[in-house]
Amino acid sequence: MSAKGDMCYAWTKSSDIKGECGGAVISILKYALENKIVDMVLTVRKGVDIYDPLPVFITDPAELASCAGSLHCGTLLLPKLIKKYLDGARNMKIAVTVKGCDAKAMYELGKRNQINMDNIFMIGLNCGGSVSPQVARKMIAEKYGIDPDDVVKEEIDKGQFIVITKDGQHKGISIDELEEAGLGRRPNCQRCETKIPRQADIVCGNWGVVGDKAGKATFVEICSSKGAKLFDGAVSAGAIDTCAPDAKGLAIRSKIENVMINLGKKHQEKQFASLGSGAKRLGFIKGEASRCIKCYNCIEQCPICYCNECSTKKPHLVRPGLIPPDFMFHLIRFAHVSDSCVNCGQCQELCPMDIPNALVMHSLQVEMQNLFGYVPGYDMQLPVLAFVEEAAERKRLADTGSDQIFNIFTDNEE
Repeated sequence: MSAKGDMCYAWTKSSDIKGECGGAVISILKYALENKIVDMVLTVRKGVDIYDPLPVFITDPAELASCAGSLHCGTLLLPKLIKKYLDGARNMKIAVTVKGCDAKAMYELGKRNQINMDNIFMIGLNCGGSVSPQVARKMIAEKYGIDPDDVVKEEIDKGQFIVITKDGQHKGISIDELEEAGLGRRPNCQRCETKIPRQADIVCGNWGVVGDKAGKATFVEICSSKGAKLFDGAVSAGAIDTCAPDAKGLAIRSKIENVMINLGKKHQEKQFASLGSGAKRLGFIKGEASRCIKCYNCIEQCPICYCNECSTKKPHLVRPGLIPPDFMFHLIRFAHVSDSCVNCGQCQELCPMDIPNALVMHSLQVEMQNLFGYVPGYDMQLPVLAFVEEAAERKRLADTGSDQIFNIFTDNEE
């Protein structure tokens, strides 16, 4: 029997599955659907090209084969789709493939009672970052000298972004070189520290697969009892085969993760410094926000924003009919989201005015994390600024005579 923390190499036993790195992920999902463990799989498949990732809801196991492989030139966030279109998984069990930001968003929606986490099976995928579709096309044309429409596949390997054309040409360029030119991964991906999303039930990837299994197997880590039961069931049913991981592979995987986490911290330091501090930072934010057209993309796509009655639409807080809106529009977002921002980047990625929303929000979240000790998206712990019931809060105020919920002058441990 598997247990949390167990690791192995896994690969499909089905000749019909041609997934990358042994096809273990597709085989586990197929097993879950065929055996009615889940009612549906939510994952991603290629649309018209590699720059067009599509979220798909799958109930037919035969369709899963079309979702094999990785897509780095897409910036989807899946959890809010479960809330919006599937009633938060209230009455169905769903297996979903998740990156680090997906997993964190799932927990934040779960603790706000927007998703029933008991009905969710998360299959985590190692993630070194993604590239915006428009940036990817520009990057491939300018840096690689290749027509973006001729590229049929891309991959990230050994610090390079590699493209493969329809005539079989391979070309790779260092990600560091691309990012120094303002290309490469999204800024929020550069800042990310969640490269192996252990918040999932099972986490999978190719980091650490060495020797004769390289390219033919998936490195699997069990992260929950629910994940262990699902994985053991797939093994017992003959869907996948396994072997112990190579000791060298374990060390390589750990090294890759640590290097990328440290790199993320360096990017945070550099990017946050660009905002300035104090009055200078406020001036920068107000200047960027002056381009806002109040399209609400930053609110509609944020996994933390879910209120039906949004405060930004209340006329006594934000005057209607003004473009750009009052700065209070942005202050409300900061107040409501900053403690729980999961750095998914959606508010910046989908902003038609290119306002660096995610950079500002992430910088606020890190400051609040340092102050209060709350780390969003890793468990079901409520944030410091959690919503309280009005009746209970009024009683607390009456009993204590104080409106101070958290004493910022005490140590976090207290």
